[in-house]
Amino acid sequence: MKYRQLTKEQFSELHKEFAEFLATQQIDAKEWETIKTDKPSMAEEELNIFSDMVWEDVLTKTEYLEHISENHLNLFKCTSKEIVRIYIKCNNISRSFLKDADFSWFLKNPTDDSFDFYKASKKYSEERNTDIFKLIEMGSVISKGELFNAMSQLIR
Repeated sequence: MKYRQLTKEQFSELHKEFAEFLATQQIDAKEWETIKTDKPSMAEEELNIFSDMVWEDVLTKTEYLEHISENHLNLFKCTSKEIVRIYIKCNNISRSFLKDADFSWFLKNPTDDSFDFYKASKKYSEERNTDIFKLIEMGSVISKGELFNAMSQLIR
């Protein structure tokens, strides 16, 4: 398995797609129930294959990631050749990126002296999708890139 198996919630959300995947394997609903009962290792393998297919598709389409914590903002742009990272540190311990009011204040006052900005890029250490998956597993979430692009304008 290249990534990790989808959660029960993710499988539930992708129920239709999983049924279509099984159909491509010539496995209907009745046969799937039999496989789950009689051949659990085969069922597990089908779940793993489907999970990798879903992850591969999602990761290939991913362009931006965000990881927001108490005093740190990590924004990533995932190009075909490298990851561009914008790192923002809040030096005011009374503020938190996790509090809505403080985050809104930051968006209105990003040039305040309490913030340090850094921007860097690096080539992928493994393959693109594997590196992106690792960032997601460490807590990053896929985004549309609005925050990355707004902050990128500030720190050209």
